[in-house]
Amino acid sequence: MKTVEVVHNPDQQRFVLAWQGQQAILDYHLFPATTTAAASVDFHHTYLPPELRGQGLAEPLVQFGLRWAAQQNLQIVASCWYVAKIISADTKTAAAHLFHHDQG
Repeated sequence: MKTVEVVHNPDQQRFVLAWQGQQAILDYHLFPATTTAAASVDFHHTYLPPELRGQGLAEPLVQFGLRWAAQQNLQIVASCWYVAKIISADTKTAAAHLFHHDQG
């Protein structure tokens, strides 16, 4: 895995990884706690420009977002297929936080 810097932009509900003049993004939506549900985050979109694909950059971007969500004690919803794939590979994260949303 590459050593990369990921920046969290909470106002945009986005994590950004800059690499070789391009930006990879992980978008999310926060859902506040209610009387019937815990606070949660839905990671709904991961995007890497074509020039960055296949370089091992998406995984550290997603892992950064997942660590942030765990630190915030958020339930995780993965409507993005790639985020769901990463979570499935990390059974510790899956067992602790995941609400997988199948897009079938």
